[in-house]
Amino acid sequence: MKFTIDNRTPVYLQVVEYFKEQIASGQLKKGEEMPSRRELAATLKINPNTVQRAYKEMEEAGLIYTDGNVPSKVTEDEQIIKQVREQLLTEALEQFVTTAKNLHISFDDLLPLLKRQYEQIPTQVKKGKPSAGDPNDREIIRGDKR
Repeated sequence: MKFTIDNRTPVYLQVVEYFKEQIASGQLKKGEEMPSRRELAATLKINPNTVQRAYKEMEEAGLIYTDGNVPSKVTEDEQIIKQVREQLLTEALEQFVTTAKNLHISFDDLLPLLKRQYEQIPTQVKKGKPSAGDPNDREIIRGDKR
């Protein structure tokens, strides 16, 4: 799993967004262990407080839960996962529709373009993918699967 840090958005929000996408897409399964806060901070080379803030935000949103001193886990609540999936899609669609309207592309002209792109693009393409060796491209290691 790759995570790329940009300099425009607070890092903790980027961490939250990354895990939202992982959870919504099923890359992280319901009940799966999250990387420990220290482990994630070390892997991403970011401040542990940043990771703590991201995890706190995800816990408040119900995306993850922590029971006592055991590792945090992905929610098992299908309704929350569905809401996150819809939120991510709505945000992407708003941007897409705004661009299409700014380019004065009619809805009827847009549908065949959308269909063609949908059929051509592989499932796991991430926008803004850095080139090999980008120093902001970091590998995220998942928690142990015991």
